[in-house]
Amino acid sequence: MTNSNYTKISSITIARDEEKNILRCIKSLEGAVDEIIVLIDSRTTDKTSALLSNSGSVTHKIVEWAGFSETKKQALAMTSNDWVFWIDADEELTPELREEIIKLKNDNISGFASYSIPRRANFLGRWIYNSGWYPGRVTRIFNKTAVDISSNSVHEHLMTSGASGQLVSDLNHYTDPNIDHYFRKFNNYTSLASAELIAKNKKFRITDIIIRPIFMFIKMYILKQGFLDGLQGFILAVYSSLYVFTKYAKLWEQHFMKENHDT
Repeated sequence: MTNSNYTKISSITIARDEEKNILRCIKSLEGAVDEIIVLIDSRTTDKTSALLSNSGSVTHKIVEWAGFSETKKQALAMTSNDWVFWIDADEELTPELREEIIKLKNDNISGFASYSIPRRANFLGRWIYNSGWYPGRVTRIFNKTAVDISSNSVHEHLMTSGASGQLVSDLNHYTDPNIDHYFRKFNNYTSLASAELIAKNKKFRITDIIIRPIFMFIKMYILKQGFLDGLQGFILAVYSSLYVFTKYAKLWEQHFMKENHDT
């Protein structure tokens, strides 16, 4: 007998040079979603596309990069189901989360317009359970007719009104396997973040590069007990403070260059 409450879910992923992650991500979705959509950044130089070509369960397409938000919206437009699970290429469902999603599909998923999931990050080979990173809930399962994706250049998110349901099982995030990977993302992300500040007409203050980074370290390492995350917790707090410093230094640079250009 067909379950009248059963709801199909599509997944969307955008990827660039994700040959080390993409198959782990896709495999974890098996049984949990009914359609898998992956958009590959045309700037990709590794085997991401070739790996997906050998996976018959995936619909994938190479596209011109339009930014995180707009590219995700392109993927969303390709889905054939109203319910969607957004998952990044460096993430995977834990077995417990997979079973929880399957149960949700067979029950009344429409009780909410969206659902948040606790996300567990792996930083330099260690799962981070403190530092303000865990449970790090992210809203990832949603009805596309009731939710929109923000237009943020970086750290885009889902915009929804009303209450959101909560799942209890973890989504694994292999955020930074090594220091080289962290800093390859670092320059791009800080540039995007500073550009957002410029777009919001944020004015630079000297305290932005003196006080904010120090507060970030204190917050993560002491207030959020990052010291319990071992050496990785200390490195994470230092790097996060450096991220804040660089973001605002780039904001200063933009103002400085503009002032010198105008004079």
